[in-house]
Amino acid sequence: MRAWWLRQTARDRGVMLVGAAVVAVLLLWAFVWYPLAASRDVLAASAAQAEADLAWMRSVAPELSQRRASGAMTGLDRAGRSLLALTDGTAREAGLGGALVRIEPAGVGRVNLWFERVPFDALATWLESLSRRYGVAVDELQVERAVDTGTVDARIGISDAAGG
Repeated sequence: MRAWWLRQTARDRGVMLVGAAVVAVLLLWAFVWYPLAASRDVLAASAAQAEADLAWMRSVAPELSQRRASGAMTGLDRAGRSLLALTDGTAREAGLGGALVRIEPAGVGRVNLWFERVPFDALATWLESLSRRYGVAVDELQVERAVDTGTVDARIGISDAAGG
């Protein structure tokens, strides 16, 4: 390689050095600078959205605390349904009724549910919406992988976090 380089004229070596420098700068821009700049823009937008969300949460926190303390959240959202009826109905609405094999009350304000071969993503989405919308808490969660891909067998203990 060195012999080949020395056979080149000084002008050719200069052109190759300039070309190599241009390629190096372009590679640095394409693989270092541009991805960092794009990530910075995405993170800045994400931070702005998070700040807006935080401001909104702080603005509604007093109202939510007042509603939770008065028991108004569960009474308004549930339309008078018990925790057993609420979990059974919302599971069926979420398309989990076929996988729900057993549901039983386990004391005041607590329900146990058993699912077999339930899609994990659908189960997680349902539990999250149940918690957010109705103020219930998942006290116990046992999940085992089922035979089919993406499905699980689950035993879930749910309690009424708001007490109503």
